[in-house]
Amino acid sequence: MARKINYDEWSKEELIKELRRIKETKYGLVWHRDLPEEKIDILINPDARTPNEMFPNEMAGKPFPILKETKGKEINGDKSKPVNLLIEGDNYHSLAVLNFTHFEAVDLIYIDPPYNTGNKDFTYNDKIVDSEDPFRHSKWLSFMEKRLKLAKNLLKKTGVIFISIDDHEQAPLKMLCDEIFEEKNFITNFLWRRTKTPPRLSKNVARVHDYILCYAKDIASVQLNKIPLKEDYVKKTYKNFDNDPRGRWRLVPLLQPDSSANKEFVIKMPDGRNIKGKWRCSIETFNEYVRDNRLVVSKDGSPNRKLFLSEIDGQIADTWLDSIATNEMASKEIEEFFGTNAYFSSPKPTNLIEYLIKIGGNTNSIILDFFAGSGTTGHSVLEANKEDGGNRQFILCTNNELNGLRWELESKGLSKHEIEERGICRRVTYPRIKKVIKGYKNTKGENVAELGGNLKYYVCDFVEAEPTDKNKRKLVSESTEMLCIRENAFELVQNESNFKIFKNSDKYLGIVFYEEAIGDFKKAIKKIKGHFNAYVFSMTDDPHTDQFEDLGDKVTLCAIPEVILKVYREIFK
Repeated sequence: MARKINYDEWSKEELIKELRRIKETKYGLVWHRDLPEEKIDILINPDARTPNEMFPNEMAGKPFPILKETKGKEINGDKSKPVNLLIEGDNYHSLAVLNFTHFEAVDLIYIDPPYNTGNKDFTYNDKIVDSEDPFRHSKWLSFMEKRLKLAKNLLKKTGVIFISIDDHEQAPLKMLCDEIFEEKNFITNFLWRRTKTPPRLSKNVARVHDYILCYAKDIASVQLNKIPLKEDYVKKTYKNFDNDPRGRWRLVPLLQPDSSANKEFVIKMPDGRNIKGKWRCSIETFNEYVRDNRLVVSKDGSPNRKLFLSEIDGQIADTWLDSIATNEMASKEIEEFFGTNAYFSSPKPTNLIEYLIKIGGNTNSIILDFFAGSGTTGHSVLEANKEDGGNRQFILCTNNELNGLRWELESKGLSKHEIEERGICRRVTYPRIKKVIKGYKNTKGENVAELGGNLKYYVCDFVEAEPTDKNKRKLVSESTEMLCIRENAFELVQNESNFKIFKNSDKYLGIVFYEEAIGDFKKAIKKIKGHFNAYVFSMTDDPHTDQFEDLGDKVTLCAIPEVILKVYREIFK
């Protein structure tokens, strides 16, 4: 029998934290939240005091993340198309940066996180978590909680998130998402048939499906798109017995005897009969059906109307995704790029992600995948754009892990740069995206047409977090890429040592690195017609507003680094 915890010697701060934890814990989801393995006395000995050093935020005591562009990996295609982003680095750091650049700006998130099978597929704090780890599930939940909380901030009010998972963590993940996104915003849990060939070694039941959890940021603001009608359903359901020139149709009953939605009333039929019932339509609408030659009377005398196939814009998606794509298809896709000795295992098929993109977003959506892996999401976005002429934009975040090869590569005497070039982002994700944008020759020697697009490649770096004047200036000097991403302005118009001007399609971005450069910056922008979003260095939160009063509405001002620090303080508090 479990012993009661003795709270007598707990400090006031510890008791407050424990009470807050208990109050905030939702039904069904309890885990060793933020308790380090080396500080688990409280779990083994209930009379021990709660350790003061709880599992720290991953960034505690570490520098703030920034982005640095790798110019040599930039891909410039059609300037009229959006700029897609690939970020190399830990996805927690990437999400922190995106909380500044894309707060409430993302339409759709898809992720395929590690499934925590215990088969060395999940690494936590640089250590592989195996099936014997007693805190295996707690570590995975802590890992996911931190990332999903940051991800939620990025979604628009109309945004949705899709998360692939299997049986190992599906139930805990559902409860975690109920807590983070709120249970009311749960849309569904799709069942995806991942293979057509059941595993032969299954002991009891052949598991052929995985799950895809779907949540809305705000369920009242979300309506998933319809999917095209299935061909076999159309052939079976829509006929044209009377050769109606309007094409195939099916019957829709006009009476609804089991419903109280409409009041019961009498309608006089063209054959003179009076039919009393609960009608699906008004008398006026019924008469319109008669005039439009849509009324069809069944053999039993019941009234119906014709619904033409041409009037149907699709059907709502259902939860059983059994014929979209399989893992076998995904493996063949990877082989097309890298051969049979592909560096990446367990990719997702493009058709699956494209399906989710089309039901969850629109042709101008911003789509994020912060477990980008082999780059399937980016590939799927480009495919979707090619098919319907859309302008969707993708943001991919992935680390540059070596899948356990680092020791082997180091033993061969390879340099740090040579080892990094063999990481997943540089060896798989980026090459794949580059090929699909520019076109390529597959392993069969066949030419595959380009999908087009643009790409910028960034690497996560860091600046010191200590709030000194020196560090503030350092953060500002390293913030150019982040500000360009935030304003979606990448075309360099003027490049001075103390300020820079960039342009996008409808406005300008100005970055002033020193207060002394404000005068020169003002002279430069007075010569340019258009509105400016200007970020001006300031030790406080005032971007020297008084010095820009003479420019009126031409400039919208923000103080840097304060506008960045405000976001980071909230994340890393």
